[in-house]
Amino acid sequence: MRRPFARALARPLVMAAVATAVPLATAAPAAADSVVVGGFPVDVSDSPWTVALSSRDRFGGTRAGQFCVGVAVGRTTVLTAAHCLSEGVLGSAPEQVRDFKVITGRSDLLSGSGHEIPVRGAWVNPDYDEDSNSGDFAVVSLSQALPASAVIGMAGPGDPAYVPGTPALVYGWGDVTGAGDYPRGLRAARVHVLPDALCSQAYPGGGDGRYMAGSMLCAGERTGGRDACQGDSGGPLVAQGKLIGLVSWGNGCGRAGSPGVYTRVSEIVRAMGSRAGAQESAAGG
Repeated sequence: MRRPFARALARPLVMAAVATAVPLATAAPAAADSVVVGGFPVDVSDSPWTVALSSRDRFGGTRAGQFCVGVAVGRTTVLTAAHCLSEGVLGSAPEQVRDFKVITGRSDLLSGSGHEIPVRGAWVNPDYDEDSNSGDFAVVSLSQALPASAVIGMAGPGDPAYVPGTPALVYGWGDVTGAGDYPRGLRAARVHVLPDALCSQAYPGGGDGRYMAGSMLCAGERTGGRDACQGDSGGPLVAQGKLIGLVSWGNGCGRAGSPGVYTRVSEIVRAMGSRAGAQESAAGG
């Protein structure tokens, strides 16, 4: 699976070199910033909804404490990968990380631009399965509101942005080569949505992980070369101006025959709708 800290923390960054299904996040207290492989530098103004998750106490100041990526889908709501908020990565529950912040409006992690907003709370999908990486998403609530222009819409079920062959962009500060090369600046890579059948063939189960089309999305290039990597976990996959996926896991970075696996955003939309409905019922009952 993709390396934790890199993709879905599919396996911590420290395990990025291991050819096993690993989330793209790093479980060890090291900078979990993966750069997209085969990508190019971008300014955060081109994707203002791309944010960095940070804890200097846990990951040090080398990369401003960045360990995963998130995406703003509401003025105080950020989505990221569930594995990014695991105790294995953070060392404790999210609410016990005293300096847990979201860095917004900053391309260069070590610059003074943008804002570092304290996290008010976090909710991890209770249906997340760390063995299969199914349901790999979490919601981070901010203590301050972002501008409306810094929010991206989510593609719901049946949206044409999910059609195989659709061009997409993945963003992050993760490993740019798959060999532990982490840049300071935000990067993006051009990929394509790939058929579910291709990912099912690439990840039939076992050591390399199992692809589950109902909750996962496949993207990359059939020949490899462009992909998310360690440190990119939780980052946005965007197509036709909408969020369609969150970097989750994969086998290596940019390998032919091992495309990136993302949490399918239409499933997040469904799950969040069910959660809101349950909360309303509880309040009214």
